[in-house]
Amino acid sequence: MAEMNERRALISPSILAADFARLGEDVADVCKRGIDYLHVDVMDGNFVPNISFGSAVMKSLNGISTVPYDVHLMVEEPIRYIKDFVTDNTEFITVHQEACKDLAGTLRAIHELGIKTGVSIKPGTSPEVLDDLLQEIDMILVMSVEPGFGGQKFMDSSLPKISYYRDKRDELGLNYLIEVDGGISSANSNLVIDAGVDVIVAGSAVFNAADRTDEIEKIKG
Repeated sequence: MAEMNERRALISPSILAADFARLGEDVADVCKRGIDYLHVDVMDGNFVPNISFGSAVMKSLNGISTVPYDVHLMVEEPIRYIKDFVTDNTEFITVHQEACKDLAGTLRAIHELGIKTGVSIKPGTSPEVLDDLLQEIDMILVMSVEPGFGGQKFMDSSLPKISYYRDKRDELGLNYLIEVDGGISSANSNLVIDAGVDVIVAGSAVFNAADRTDEIEKIKG
């Protein structure tokens, strides 16, 4: 366990928690503070009970964000929209296992566009559902809250899932990243780092922090 404690996570602040009246300023500010990705939460009001924004808002940040986009599509049948979120700055497009009729086909479509694939699972979904597709996935996003709204409390039930994917990666010799999203701050980031997470999504904890640089450094472990 001591070895795990020495690991540092990457961080991907969610712009869902930014001040939309000054989104460009907020993004420019956090990009100066040692972040690794910018997490773009897209919600359709159907797959999740909230509506956020579309590709136009993300593209408005081209030239402002100095880190790659980490796009999280919380929408039904995301294959319909993936092309809209492809930019020179897009590194990952993550879709939900529960939202895709043909997950394998959706992952192929993302790879064909030259983008890395991500797959997310909700808190009630068993981690084993991705076993047959692990070789096609570049990042697995474990939701530690019910997707749809920011500011929720972290669910400890996500920790065994993170460890499951860490152990599977080691067992199969794969190199996908493990990401976690929901209710994480400097107060509990050590839990997910110890479980094996590589990338931490943090929204409110970063954008609402009195000292964003300090909070980011503490979240990373």
